[in-house]
Amino acid sequence: MQIWKILSLLALAGCATTAPLQLGSSPPQLERHARAPDWQKAGPEAVGWLQEYLRVDTSNPPGNEARAVDFLSTILQKEGIAFERIEHAPGRQSLIARLPATVTETGEREKPLCLVAHTDVVTAEAAQWPAGKGPQSGASDGTFVWGRGALDMKGMGIIELSTLIQLKRQGVPLRREVVLLAVADEEVDNRGMRELVEKHWAKIGCSQLVNEGGLGVTGVLEPGQTVYGISVAEKGLLWLRVTAHGKSGHGSTPLPGRAPDRLLDALQKLRERKLVAEVHPSVYGALAAAGKLAGGVKGWVLQRPFWVDHVAMGALMDEAGSRAMLANTCSVTGFSGMFEPNVVPSEVSAQLDCRLLPGKEPIDLLTELQSVVGDDKVTWQVLHQAKATESPSDDALFRALARRAIEGQSSVAVGPLLSVGFTDSMYARQIGVHAYGFVPIAIDRSLAETMHGVGERIPITEFVRGLGVLYRAVVDVVAAP
Repeated sequence: MQIWKILSLLALAGCATTAPLQLGSSPPQLERHARAPDWQKAGPEAVGWLQEYLRVDTSNPPGNEARAVDFLSTILQKEGIAFERIEHAPGRQSLIARLPATVTETGEREKPLCLVAHTDVVTAEAAQWPAGKGPQSGASDGTFVWGRGALDMKGMGIIELSTLIQLKRQGVPLRREVVLLAVADEEVDNRGMRELVEKHWAKIGCSQLVNEGGLGVTGVLEPGQTVYGISVAEKGLLWLRVTAHGKSGHGSTPLPGRAPDRLLDALQKLRERKLVAEVHPSVYGALAAAGKLAGGVKGWVLQRPFWVDHVAMGALMDEAGSRAMLANTCSVTGFSGMFEPNVVPSEVSAQLDCRLLPGKEPIDLLTELQSVVGDDKVTWQVLHQAKATESPSDDALFRALARRAIEGQSSVAVGPLLSVGFTDSMYARQIGVHAYGFVPIAIDRSLAETMHGVGERIPITEFVRGLGVLYRAVVDVVAAP
């Protein structure tokens, strides 16, 4: 690309860079606790738990998350860890398990740390999966563990369960409580987390939490390089039903102004809507981390917001994944209102999933979309809306997760992430909790695409390494010397 050659002549001139992350170092007085578990023994045990957990069918709908609570509570009982069941509806439960603080200190005690994982999974087409490695198989071929939820997010649930158990087994002195939340109904309605926040947070009381939302991706810029993203922010949402109205009639004679044509015209205008790029600070941070790892002229540019804005923005907006982090987007996710092939209906609808950058109001985007379409025969119904949420990256938990993620590895980088989706963290952030999305594994893009898809699986070596990553990060923020 010619522009990189031109920029190489400018590199010596310098330019303001994104401030590097200040991760600090792991507290040396806590390393004996951080290094205590024998993962050669604990790893296979956790793999076995994961295989069993994947065989527990919590496909949502209908959910049946009480089955997951039964499974997890059996392990917790054996380990002597206290827990409580929260029932949302028949067969639908969440679990709260806790390790109490064991060290009494003068002054006000820190609020608890939460480890959050949802127990439901999306549905799967079993016939499309490899033989013997189906959605509820929990099969292991020595390289992967297969099953719906291996990545999203029963794998992380077992990593968090293991962290709680190892803290107990190793007798780690705790200066603050550690709470495990195994939450129902994340995939459909977030009912579990919403009810925990609205009705039970007084007894949970966490000031920080770890949840899904980011992981390591290999080969982002260069082969063999891995960039870990830790979600500090999530886009807001605006779910819409757009309905076009017109005269019904026979399909044999095309006539202007009928509902299906109006809907097609409206959707085409939305497709052609000019997207305006706006860079959230976390995106600059992630690009800078990737740029530092990549090196060369490309790396130099990615570490400098001015050149990102003026040189790299076109390429970033051309790629779907990065474009979703830079603009307010809308996707058509379904249609309704069609009947027989020869009948033109008086109403047809499309469903839209719109996602908003932090600081943007759902009503403002709705007004913009209505203006773009400009047709009074098209009506708009808001199905659900929520503003974007974010947490600071200047936080002890974020720093612990980041430094432990890359510890002992070469050709890796870590940075904050703006998640284009939303998770249960949204509801906790709304009440002031610092929430960070991070699953401590590294996978390539093709494997990441099996989430909600065919052949979902998790690499065993990464899963076992992730056990140690999360455990050590948690020790850094909850243990007493």
